[in-house]
Amino acid sequence: MLELGSLFFSTFIKFFFLLTPFFIISIFLSLTSDANEVVKKMLAIKVTIGVEVISLILLIFGDALFDLLGISVPAFKIGAGALLFLSAISLVQGKPTVPDVKTSLMDLAIVPMAIPLTLGPGSVGALVVMSSDLKGFLAIATTAIAISLAVLSVGLLLYASASIERIIGEKGIQMLSKLTGLVLASLSAQMMFEGAATFF
Repeated sequence: MLELGSLFFSTFIKFFFLLTPFFIISIFLSLTSDANEVVKKMLAIKVTIGVEVISLILLIFGDALFDLLGISVPAFKIGAGALLFLSAISLVQGKPTVPDVKTSLMDLAIVPMAIPLTLGPGSVGALVVMSSDLKGFLAIATTAIAISLAVLSVGLLLYASASIERIIGEKGIQMLSKLTGLVLASLSAQMMFEGAATFF
């Protein structure tokens, strides 16, 4: 039980930061600047559901990708770590370009809000790596619950994004986003080191 508790806590923290919540809040606020509160909250709910579904599919079936593509887990860890590191650099350097809105906000919930903004290439890679590392039903179930709660936590932040902006301001969100980038850089380095270690 202690091992499962440790797995739950570490997965929750890791995936929460992988979702880059404060970066997503800044993008979300920029996209919905002219929308009313009802539309903002509906979009937040739709984005959360989209990320939940995509994340769980990748977690459950991600391991099959290695067999299908013939890629080794260590090689994938190095590649996913490199992509995650690029995401980290982007966060530390500042707020990336906000997508141009030429359609209904609700149509943006899955693409680009859920993927690739919330679930970027690095996050997707990390999910697939997690899938390959899990052994046994309890480990998979514990990880799935932790990931679901991490996504729900980010969804709640999006739901309350207007209030968060009023409390800490745009500068505060940008600062937290940059701190998230530093955490992601550490996670990406760890992932690449683990992948490279198997070749030596």
